[in-house]
Amino acid sequence: MKLKVVYRKVSDYIRYDLKEIVLPSSLPDPPHVVKRRKLTWHERFLVLKEASRLYGASWVRDIGPELRPNDYKKQGDAEPKKQAIETEKEPSVLEDLAVAARGGMETLRPALQRVYMTRASNYKDALASFIKGYHEGVQQVMQSKQESQVPKDHESDNSKKTT
Repeated sequence: MKLKVVYRKVSDYIRYDLKEIVLPSSLPDPPHVVKRRKLTWHERFLVLKEASRLYGASWVRDIGPELRPNDYKKQGDAEPKKQAIETEKEPSVLEDLAVAARGGMETLRPALQRVYMTRASNYKDALASFIKGYHEGVQQVMQSKQESQVPKDHESDNSKKTT
């Protein structure tokens, strides 16, 4: 009898528990999630074709209208204004890092140090302004407490003098 119980427990462990330990099943989807239908082979081929076209086009430096057609609408009158705006604005932090990353580790390190130093200075300025505002708030509370205590002291002094 005991051998039968041991065999059943071991087989249940292997069948259920060990399978969950080795290959855990994912949690079921919430009830509001609507599952998508599976794509057909033709649709998969079209997705792969479009993805490979976009990937190949992304290797070109000038992306062009085939990847971003909305950016290239109305090129006739908008282009001189767009070029004037682009020449006036400074490059963003991400653009600086991208340029530095192309140059290798020697150019990336100073760019990262610049980013960290600007973040540290911004954090320091924000902390200093918070502390200043906190001290002002504490002073206002202390003044209001002192003002509320002063009349009480005068009233108690006046009542003592009259008796």
